Amino acid sequence: MKRALPVLVLSVAGLVPLWRYEPSTDTTSTTQAAPPAASPSASSSSGSSSGSSAQVVAGSTVKTEKGPVQVEVTFEGDRISAVRMLQQPNHPQTVAAVPKLVEETLEAQSADIDTVSGATVTSDGYKESLQAALDANDTTAAASPSASASATSQVIAGSTVDTQKGPVQVEVTFEGDRISAVRMLQQPNHPQTVAAVPKLVEETLEAQSADIDTVSGATVTSDGYKESLQAALDAKGA
Repeated sequence: MKRALPVLVLSVAGLVPLWRYEPSTDTTSTTQAAPPAASPSASSSSGSSSGSSAQVVAGSTVKTEKGPVQVEVTFEGDRISAVRMLQQPNHPQTVAAVPKLVEETLEAQSADIDTVSGATVTSDGYKESLQAALDANDTTAAASPSASASATSQVIAGSTVDTQKGPVQVEVTFEGDRISAVRMLQQPNHPQTVAAVPKLVEETLEAQSADIDTVSGATVTSDGYKESLQAALDAKGA
């Protein structure tokens, strides 16, 4: 009986681990990986690469009884995206009329807009200058059918410089960063000016800058030309 007691104690001690062990009810354990998060920029990364560059075209200067009127139109492809005044009469009715004319232009996408009451003269001059810009843009598009595949020409009007001989203003056409053409929007009606302009334009195309010589006998026109040209270059960022 004394020997049986230790044996019984050892048996009970051997059963204790078995009672404490709880077998798992799952035979396998699996972990499902979460799907990779989508990149937040993936859906918007393509969209800006196909945008066409803007083209800025100055309309003709229309002389009215109130003063000269001239607009500058920015095109995004064939669409008018902005209009600003290069010249306008310094008159309260004109100042009030211009925002309405611009708003109507952006809505109509043409020069077929209403005349603003009380500013008939300015409205007519605005529409004429606007139509000239639209026609110039159409001509450029027709002459460059592959413009979407190459660098678009950009036309920028320089500031109007008032000289003692009369106003001087140039319009510069850029092909990329290169000056490809210059034409006069305004110039004095004077023989020396008429003779000087071709020389000034030729020098500009050679120098590709406003750092050109003054034409002898046309100092006033030359200085006005260079100032207006530099304004156009600054607007382009050249």
